[in-house]
Amino acid sequence: MTPKDLIKLEEVAMFILALYGLTLIGVDWWWYLVLLLGPDISMLGYIGGNKTGAFFYNLFHLKAVAILVFAAGLFLPDTLLLVIGIILFGHSSMDRVFGYGLKTGQGFKYTHLGIIGKK
Repeated sequence: MTPKDLIKLEEVAMFILALYGLTLIGVDWWWYLVLLLGPDISMLGYIGGNKTGAFFYNLFHLKAVAILVFAAGLFLPDTLLLVIGIILFGHSSMDRVFGYGLKTGQGFKYTHLGIIGKK
């Protein structure tokens, strides 16, 4: 198993952890759909150009942001912030399993994991 495979396996584990977290909180089933697709609304930032798009995409896909939102939910306490933090975290892990990393200012296909679609 290569280091890249191990990282993907780790991301799968984090995605499963997010699913489990939602289960522990006892959210309705439709939150799982939000987990799969919700943070991708940030792609609308690309209407403003590559740099703006990358900023908003990364804001919604950076795990540190997800952890901060989750921590705010614990501190306040606020269940909605907990759920949003879990969704951001789990979605980011799912994306990274499929090779979608944080974006650079060059364009959507340029990520910290390499160019999307490059064979």
